Amino acid sequence: QVQLVESGGGLVQAGGFLRLSCAASGNPPFSISTMGWYRQAPGRQRELVATITSGGMTNYEDSVKGRFTISRDNAKNTVYLQMSSLKPEDTAVYYCNLRNEPWYRGSPFNYWGQGTQVTVSS
Repeated sequence: QVQLVESGGGLVQAGGFLRLSCAASGNPPFSISTMGWYRQAPGRQRELVATITSGGMTNYEDSVKGRFTISRDNAKNTVYLQMSSLKPEDTAVYYCNLRNEPWYRGSPFNYWGQGTQVTVSS
């Protein structure tokens, strides 16, 4: 069973930075997976923050472009989210996601981590 474990969340002042990590265990199909970070603030729906494909292509939600960087280390089955110039509106629980690439023709998969809290104080 694939498990995703996030780390690196915490409390930071506005303008600060944090680096989130998500380690996948349980023989994850990393080479055929898009990895992503999503977040959910209180009273709001979960939203996409950033994704990175198995080929390294990235996609960002508009409000984080230029401030956040997603990367992956395939040898370590780990995805990162470097967050800088943090704002109070970035406060949320951040979730790691691993899902199959759209071109994959096997059984689809979609895994979530348990989430890590990021709180940005003003």
